[in-house]
Amino acid sequence: MNEREREEIKRLLKEFVPAAGQTELGRDLWPTMLKRLEQQPIRMPWWDWALLAGVTVLFCLFPGMIPALLYHL
Repeated sequence: MNEREREEIKRLLKEFVPAAGQTELGRDLWPTMLKRLEQQPIRMPWWDWALLAGVTVLFCLFPGMIPALLYHL
């Protein structure tokens, strides 16, 4: 790597990575967080509950699958 390439990399890093003292945000994030907390929570669709029930039944019928599943996780 020659000197010109090093200078180009240094310039790009200074352009895209802020200095340690310049990490302040441009705005306050707390009002945005309060709005997100006030939103209605996401509801789980019925098929997710059906899948969960099916997996639970399978684990009750075939308990040997539980260690095999945990082994693969």
